[in-house]
Amino acid sequence: MTTPVRLTQYAHGGGCACKIPPGELEGMVGALAGGAAVRDPGAELLVGLGTGDDAAVVRTPDGRTLVVTTDFFTPVVDDPYDWGRIAAANALSDVYAMGGEPLVAVNVLGWPRDVLPMDLAAEVLRGGLAVTAEAGCHLAGGHSVDDPEPKYGLAVTGTADPDRLLRNDAGRPGVPLTLTKPLGIGVLNTRHKATGEVFPQAVAAMTALNRDAARAAVAAGAACATDVTGFGLLGHLLKLARASGVTAVLDAAAVPYLDGAREALRDGYVSGGTRRNLDWAAPGADLSAVSGDEALLLADAQTSGGLLVAGELPGMPVIGELVAAGEHPVVVR
Repeated sequence: MTTPVRLTQYAHGGGCACKIPPGELEGMVGALAGGAAVRDPGAELLVGLGTGDDAAVVRTPDGRTLVVTTDFFTPVVDDPYDWGRIAAANALSDVYAMGGEPLVAVNVLGWPRDVLPMDLAAEVLRGGLAVTAEAGCHLAGGHSVDDPEPKYGLAVTGTADPDRLLRNDAGRPGVPLTLTKPLGIGVLNTRHKATGEVFPQAVAAMTALNRDAARAAVAAGAACATDVTGFGLLGHLLKLARASGVTAVLDAAAVPYLDGAREALRDGYVSGGTRRNLDWAAPGADLSAVSGDEALLLADAQTSGGLLVAGELPGMPVIGELVAAGEHPVVVR
């Protein structure tokens, strides 16, 4: 009997918890925020590096508006097909987070070809194809390298209405905050990596497209949103509040969690990425109203999480509001 391959054991971390910490990332790319000089400025860059938004947006000389992003990571689950689905949904989410629709994607694959069978890599790619097909997005080719750790994701190009973009710098006081997926993916994935226990509720959340939530946000007239991934809810909320020049007031009791998330936290399944998120966000947040454990859950590094929308969406939980800028960009109550 062949023992199943546990893909998560071939990577030092998993999913978006492997992101470079936000403080280090800001320092690294800060000098690039102004962009390079462009010889022929026929295409207008509408969204670039300035506020650390989810994707780049450019308007071409013929009036089309393109949304461009790339996202990839190490295995977050052991099942190769599910990992492909999760990675694809996560990459597509950056386009949805801008209010766009994905048009075409290409694969990005790193594979330890002398260590792991290539038929597992084929399953990863098949998972990515299944999700892009669900999204109505072409998947055509890509690039692969021989890599000591398995990595997979997509580079995606989408389209958007330039007058109906969702940006992380467009938040205004007096607007409610809506979260479209529950938190807890990070602690459940950390438990999965450590024990092999499978959490179908986490897989279902990670493979669910943010398409319908994005369309609902655009239809509701929202102008500000971001997706909640590796920097956790606290980190992404802090970036949104800073970019918009407001304070975000978060109602901790209103934040939804996946079944088993609190138990995973209680049992110590907290990733290093989550702890780094909290270390980075804490100086910009008033966390005096919540316990240390609750703060860790709010900073939990999500993979393919939901959208955080400045606006109220039908049937989705409101978890706070934006108010005029105060002492802290984020206040948790």
